[in-house]
Amino acid sequence: MWSIAPDARLLDLSHSVRKYAIRDGALLLSRMVGYLPVGVHVAVVDPGVGTARRPIAIRAARGDRLVGPDNGLLLPAVRVLGGVAAAHEITATELFLPRVSSTFHGRDIFSPVAAHLANGLPIERVGPAIDPADLVDLRFPEPELRDGGLDTSVLFIDSYGNCRLAGQPEDLERIARGPVVPGTSFRVDSGSATPGGLAVEWHPTFGDVAAGEPLLYEDADYGGLGIAVNQASAAERFGLEIDSPVRIEAART
Repeated sequence: MWSIAPDARLLDLSHSVRKYAIRDGALLLSRMVGYLPVGVHVAVVDPGVGTARRPIAIRAARGDRLVGPDNGLLLPAVRVLGGVAAAHEITATELFLPRVSSTFHGRDIFSPVAAHLANGLPIERVGPAIDPADLVDLRFPEPELRDGGLDTSVLFIDSYGNCRLAGQPEDLERIARGPVVPGTSFRVDSGSATPGGLAVEWHPTFGDVAAGEPLLYEDADYGGLGIAVNQASAAERFGLEIDSPVRIEAART
């Protein structure tokens, strides 16, 4: 990229996405782009590399350009940036590296095209326009308020074992039927790991409970509702994996 755009300022957001986990990458990118200035964003989680999946470039309504595979990875971030203003399939081979491999399009296609865009290349030059409705989309699971509780699921698990759940803290206010303040107790049921459900309190941060104790909290890293264990893994404690169902109810009295 620097050989094409020597004045470019490069920011490496993450190389920690789980292998092949397109949705993990989409979630991380969508939570990060709103904090960045308008620019060119390259994302590659690409288990279909070298197949018929399209390389694409998208201009978002905010003015950002996003470059990557057409597998759903980019669209959640594009929605954060105001939606699709234009989308193009990348076919202009003169923008690629001289030799393009079948398995490393992040290096051979996406990065050089992004560098050309950073140099001011109009996005129309990368290839033909695509109807935004034809792009591969990706939507995150939605929570459901049902029978006085919240049916949710795990969207993301970070390296500490903290679990980002579908939903927002406001959903807990609805099932609690009032404000949720530090110490408000809920019953969390994640299946066989929590037979009958486990009492978990709402707290602003990990250190508000003793080491080894669980808490519900607002996940500042990824936005929304989270469940954690102070200095331990909530994923292990609650037997959670990506898409594991979780039922949250107001504490029983």
